[in-house]
Amino acid sequence: MTLKLLYFARLRERLGTIGETLKLPDSAQDVAGLLKLLRKRGGNWESELTGRPVLVAVNQNMVSPQHLLQAGDEVALFPPVTGG
Repeated sequence: MTLKLLYFARLRERLGTIGETLKLPDSAQDVAGLLKLLRKRGGNWESELTGRPVLVAVNQNMVSPQHLLQAGDEVALFPPVTGG
């Protein structure tokens, strides 16, 4: 299945991209599997997506790591933000 990924705030800066289209292998069908796949890229991908909070929205709805992905989903990854 193919997904549209969007990266925001710190992730956009550290990963060096605003987004991408990604063909997800059959082994990664949920958000947790997607994050695992992205971490395997190593470098900033691994460090930014491991041990640091990352929020995920699918089609503009906040989801859990167990959320099943569908072909054509828009997946946004971003760090939590605080206001003051």
